[in-house]
Order: sequence, then structure tokens, then C-alpha cells
Amino acid sequence: MTTGPTTTADEAPLFEPESPFRDLFDDPRWALAMIRATVLEAAHPQIGAALADNSTFVAHPWRRLRNTFLSMRRMFDADPAVREREAARLNRLHARMSGSDPRGRAYDAMDRGARAWVVATLFESAVTMCRLSGQPLAQDTMERMYAEYRAFLAALDGDAGALPEELNDFWRYYDRVVEEEPENTEAARIILYRLFDHLPAPALLEGAPTFWAAGRAVAGPLLGAITVASLPEPYRRKAGLPETPGAPVLMQGAYLAAGLTRFLPTSWINAETIIETLSLSPDSDDPRARSVVALRARMKRAAALIRLLTPSGDDTGSFPGPGPATGAQRRPAREFFHQVLDQTGDGYLDWPDLAAMARELATRLDLDEPEETRLYDAFAAWWRELQAALDTDGDGRVSADEYAAAVPSLAGPALIRVAEVLFDATDRDGSGTIDADEYRALFRAGFRRDLTITDGTYGRSAFVGDFLSFMSGRRTNTLYDPLLAEA
Repeated sequence: MTTGPTTTADEAPLFEPESPFRDLFDDPRWALAMIRATVLEAAHPQIGAALADNSTFVAHPWRRLRNTFLSMRRMFDADPAVREREAARLNRLHARMSGSDPRGRAYDAMDRGARAWVVATLFESAVTMCRLSGQPLAQDTMERMYAEYRAFLAALDGDAGALPEELNDFWRYYDRVVEEEPENTEAARIILYRLFDHLPAPALLEGAPTFWAAGRAVAGPLLGAITVASLPEPYRRKAGLPETPGAPVLMQGAYLAAGLTRFLPTSWINAETIIETLSLSPDSDDPRARSVVALRARMKRAAALIRLLTPSGDDTGSFPGPGPATGAQRRPAREFFHQVLDQTGDGYLDWPDLAAMARELATRLDLDEPEETRLYDAFAAWWRELQAALDTDGDGRVSADEYAAAVPSLAGPALIRVAEVLFDATDRDGSGTIDADEYRALFRAGFRRDLTITDGTYGRSAFVGDFLSFMSGRRTNTLYDPLLAEA
């Protein structure tokens, strides 16, 4: 498995402090450019198939956004050791994603050409973003930025040979790929036509479903139209995407308006702060939670006003999104299936759903080998148990009906092993208990939740019991809900 080039702490940073690449992190225009780049990535047959089979971006888009942003921050860190560690983690993650698409074509998330296309779409969308917002990049800046994107690819693949060395050659490469490779894939269609229309509320706005649904009903179609209008014309023609009257003007205005936000105070447009705030829940340990509680109260009042004006509306929308945890109450089987088990949001439970759980846990807990592999192996064993017990029609996956009909107790030996692997990863000193520092690292850093421990330790049996109660669907659990149930 490729893990990127070896680096030392004495080497120069991959991206200098004044890097054009680094400057994009807090640029509001980047949000529009990222949506565009993601559609172009998903249109690639290999990437689209991998996303459709393995990604959680439909059911858990905000969680995916947060993890992607965190990963990019690590990849552009000044410390070479941080970059190398993140590159190795990403390569381990992608090495576990392979299969075939509905047409029987093989895909592999480690394919060098597909990975190069991801980087290419990011670079080209950044250039397009600047051009559409009236601030085109100078040639020398564009060349410097392209060199940085190639360095990013080299950090993942060990070299950047899959992308042309010179910028002029890149444009020929890009035009050729746009003409030959992208298709109207299911993943691209979901992003353009389903994701925006059914986008679940972030944790901050879960308490105001009417308010969120009203805003989404307006913003969703606009974002879709803006994104379609910004895509390369050859792909729009090939995919048969509609040309909405006025969309080019709307797109230009959106990019120009986003560009004007550069005059706002830096603290207002800090991407990391915005993403973290959207992810906060009222019972979080984070000091900002108090502000969130007050804001949610205002949102509820606004939602109540909207309900008075539109009393016949559906408060919840059509997407089966998660709701706030209500304590240790039994969760209905179908609700647990859609909120926790069906991580990919395709209506079925199969291995990619459990792999997504393992991936999320490993990411939140920042696991290295061999703990990460032990966790994946434990989840794989749990999937085999679930498949044997619940897959009554033998189609290789478990439907919501099969799960609800069985109403099983899922706390078998394999699930116990999952809990034990998590406990061992947390019990760093091997004492057999999780002390105060260890549980803070697990629940506060990992899950952003406080955990009351009366005697100062958290024993193995208590940990395993709590985890099993949640994962078997017997009880809601405010500790684990934010990790696996929230959007």
C-alpha cells in the first residue's frame, strides 16, 4: 500500500505560510467550488461507484464535511510527521474500498488515475471559482498553486506522475478527461438532485425542523442550479443536464457575492469555527454550547412563527434524518435501523455500513495500526453474524423490514469484541480501567460528550454494557448518538 514519501521534521513545509492553497480554507467561495468539484469527482465512473457503495455523504453529510475538513487541515500541516500520518490513514481507508459498479466494471479507490482526477477537479474548481467571482488568478499564482496540488498528490501516492508536470499540459489533460471519462453516475445525480433537497439539519438546527425545511426548500434548488451552470459544457451535454433559464446569471451573482465576504472580519468566516459550531449539541462540553442553546431557542421561536403561517406543512421533511437524543429510552427498531445502522442511506444494511462505523470510530479516536485493523476485523465479524441471522432472502444485505421483523438482540460475541477493541484502544496504560484522562480523550475529544464517573474510573464491563445497549438498539444513548446517529 502506498503511504506517501518519507519525510523528516527538518524538511520545509509542504505548503508555505502564504500558500495559495492554504488561503482557500477560510474562503467562503470555496464552499461553492467544493460542491462543483465533488460533482465532477462523482461523475468519474470509478469514484462514483466507490461513493455510491461506501460513502456516508447522503445520510451523514455534515459529519462527512467535518471529517474532510479535518483531514485537509492535517494534510496541509506544517509538521511533516502530521502530514505523513494522515496520508497513511487515508491510504489505509481507501485501500479497503473496491468492488464493481452496476455495469460490472471494477473500481478501486486506490486507482492512481482516479486519485489524480480528484486533485485535478480541486485545482480546476479553485481556478474557476476565482474567475467566476471576478478575481482571476495571475499566471504565476496559478502555476504556484498547481505545483502545490501536485505536491498534495505526491504526499498521497509517493509521486505526482499521474498529473502533468507543467500547467499548460494540465489543461490539455483536463479537457481530454472531461470529454472522455465523466458519466451521468448515480453519485453525481444524488449530489445534484437529492442531497440538496433532502439535506438533514446540522446538530445546531435539529430543534427547528420547520425552519430548516423552509430554508432548504429555497436554497436547495438554487444550489443545484448554480452547480449545474458552473460545470464544464462538455460534461453538461454528455450527462444531459438541463439548462435552467437565468442560471448562468444566478451562478455569477452567487460567486460574486461570496467573493465580497472577504471584507468581513476573519473570525466570522473561519471555516473550522463554523463547522464545529454547526456540529455542537446543547449537551456538549464545549463552552460554545451555551450560545448554541440560546440560538436553538430562537430558532424554535422562529419555527413556531412559521408553523402559525403555514400550519399544514410537514415539520419533519421526507428525509429520514436523526433527531435529538432523549436519554436512555428504547428506540423503535426502524428508527434505529435508519439512524444508526444504515450509514450509507441506501435503505439497506450491509458491509459498507459497518465499515463506515469502523471508519468513523477510527477517525474520531485517531487510531493507528494495528488498533485500526483490529477494529475493522471486529466489525467484519459482526457483519457476518448479522447477515447469518437477519438476511432471510439471501440477497447479501439486510432490509429495514428484515431487521424490524426479527427485532433481534444484536449483542452477540462479535459485537462484544467490537466494544472490547474500543475499550483497549482507550485504555492506553493497560490498567483494565479507563481513568479520568483516558475517558476525557475518548468521550470529550472523540464524541464531544461528558461522562460522569463516580469512582474516577470506567471499567471494562460497564463500557462494554453501555456500548452494547446502544449498538443492539435497546436504548438511545447520548454518548454514542452524536458519533453514529447525527447527520
